[in-house]
Amino acid sequence: MSRWTLVILLLSTNILYAQSFADQSFRQPVSIKYPVESTGAGLQMQKMVVDRNDNVLALTNQGLYIIIEDELVPDQRYRPLADRKPVDITLQSETGILYYLYEDHYLSNAYAGKPYGTFESRKYSRIAVNRSGAVLLSGENYCTIVGDNQQYTHMLEEPVRGIKSHGNDFFLLTETGIYRLRGDEIKQVVDDPAITAWTFGDDKLFIANQEGYYALSTGNWKEAEGLRTALPVIPATSLTYHNGKLWGGSAMGMYSTRDFEDYRYYASRRWLQDDLVVDVTLDSEGNAYALTEKGISEVHFRSMTLKDKADHFYERIRKRHLRYGLIGEVRMREPGDYSTMEMTDTDNDGLWTSFYLGSEVFRYAVTGDPEARRNALESFEAFERLISINPLDGFPARTFERKGFRLSGGPDDWRPGVDGEWEWKGTTSSDEFVAYIWVAGIMNQLLDLDREEKRRVARFIDQIMTHIIDNDYYFVDIHGEPTLWGRWNPEYINWYPETIVDRKLGSTTITAGLQLAYTLTGKERYKREMYRLFNDHGYLDNIKIPLEKIGSTPGYIYKGHNMGEGGWNHSDDEMAFLTYWVLYHYALNDELKQAYGKVIADHWAIEKPERNALWNLITRGTAGNIDLESVKWHLREFQLDMVRWDIKNAHRKDLEYLEPNFRAQTTKELLPPGERETARHNANPFKLDAGHGGLRSLAGDEYLLPYWLGRYLNIIVPTSDKK
Repeated sequence: MSRWTLVILLLSTNILYAQSFADQSFRQPVSIKYPVESTGAGLQMQKMVVDRNDNVLALTNQGLYIIIEDELVPDQRYRPLADRKPVDITLQSETGILYYLYEDHYLSNAYAGKPYGTFESRKYSRIAVNRSGAVLLSGENYCTIVGDNQQYTHMLEEPVRGIKSHGNDFFLLTETGIYRLRGDEIKQVVDDPAITAWTFGDDKLFIANQEGYYALSTGNWKEAEGLRTALPVIPATSLTYHNGKLWGGSAMGMYSTRDFEDYRYYASRRWLQDDLVVDVTLDSEGNAYALTEKGISEVHFRSMTLKDKADHFYERIRKRHLRYGLIGEVRMREPGDYSTMEMTDTDNDGLWTSFYLGSEVFRYAVTGDPEARRNALESFEAFERLISINPLDGFPARTFERKGFRLSGGPDDWRPGVDGEWEWKGTTSSDEFVAYIWVAGIMNQLLDLDREEKRRVARFIDQIMTHIIDNDYYFVDIHGEPTLWGRWNPEYINWYPETIVDRKLGSTTITAGLQLAYTLTGKERYKREMYRLFNDHGYLDNIKIPLEKIGSTPGYIYKGHNMGEGGWNHSDDEMAFLTYWVLYHYALNDELKQAYGKVIADHWAIEKPERNALWNLITRGTAGNIDLESVKWHLREFQLDMVRWDIKNAHRKDLEYLEPNFRAQTTKELLPPGERETARHNANPFKLDAGHGGLRSLAGDEYLLPYWLGRYLNIIVPTSDKK
């Protein structure tokens, strides 16, 4: 190899990796919940600490609790203390050693159990211990420092609301602010009567009040961080600081920040057992704990790769989301309780299954794993049954279920199967059609089909396309009438003005289907029909309509149906991008492929604010454009908990809101997936408040498809392959 050949090779390698990223491990937040079992009526949570051994302890009015073996239970480790109820607990400054305060004495089990002090019963209600071992005890409006054979008592003119130690100093919170105690000296260092929480970190005192929070330097007590008011929730009920990150608890969840500008927000049942946070603390690894009335909720940061996350979702799909080869939505009788789950049919089983089936096709293309190929064919058999289960030639059902067990839709949507033991759902839409061409297209490309398997895929598409053409470009249901959304007839398509996306989208989907059918079957009919729609009805011109032309167009009625009212429909984006892959890769000539590439790039540019990894990767695999950082961001931020909890963000003060607009983009910047509702790719990611009460769960194919497509396109490079 010559020197210049090597240089060219190295340059091309660098260019390749400039459009890719290594799948390195990152910290994935996951929720772990530790509910408390009350030992009596009226259990009240008071405070929480994590000691030097990372024991998590919660003080309640009924005694001390501890997390042991993933359960929050009464702390019975020390027999002499097991039946006693501490008045307060604290950690010694910097050492993390636990101290207990009882009605008439304090003690610690550290230092061979030597720390011990007695006093008049019920005199003190709070304890703090400084770095040198001195103890601060406080009552209603007085406090006492005990240490080095000396004792100092301070009488105050106002009630004590809290005490802390920092280094060798002690601090009091009162109704007027914060005071520093050194021996017999007391000095006010913060004048603020509205303090709701406070903590120390990195030589700063962080103070929360009714307006937000700010920080003072512990060296001179001057401002170190100005008042921050753009927070998820105000005021904070508690603050804690660890390794450069500030955490705050509130009446509506918990948040964190590193730069005091951008915040991560952990709220709802996805993260916490309930949102009213009494106290927040961290362990030595930076995992966060929120104390609420129902127990302790941990935001645990697990080291994992994108591949680890893919394995997580794959395992769960195979175990609890496959219904006759179709992806089944899980519904639960109790929120978030998978022991009460059942798999159910939905309106778009074919469409949702196409994401999972697609992920297995791309997984096979990347790994050659025969299991992936087998899984894809398993689900494709369910697609074939969508046609064979009903008596209509080439008409695909939305879904099917054993007789008497249907769930979705109304009774008029369901029809008896040909064998009498099953029912099938009609009213099939263009969403499902897109799933059919997407699945057939990528299976034909990448699944190494044998002759019989190729024949099955071709016949599947041939049957559907024949039905559509023979019925004047409609899906015609059992009653002999077109379905509401299965319409590609020129009169219908061109009835829409260019400002309504259905004109562009319908032309795109049917063109992709005709191209695919021609390639798979070789039947000239499909090629002729495509060019007839182009030349006689302007379908190619419709496909080329720029997305910027699409806008609000109210008042359009088609045969009694209002087809143009409302804002942007994100299902249209989903249909478009899945179709684009087939449209581009099965283009009948290079001129069309080039035109399609421009169409795809135009749509991608409009979609960029949504930062969708799948739309980026489909665009990369066709037109060539990609927002690489958004792909990485979307996949890393994708949450592991797919339960559809109720999520609320509209109250947040840290977001920059936009005026109402056609695309329903509510905020300038998109929230991470872990802070949004659990939704499929057809939902508006800018929707701030949404959910299903924790009674449903998605499968995770929403992650698997972009992950394996990214691997197939060499955008995501396993760490061992990245040089």
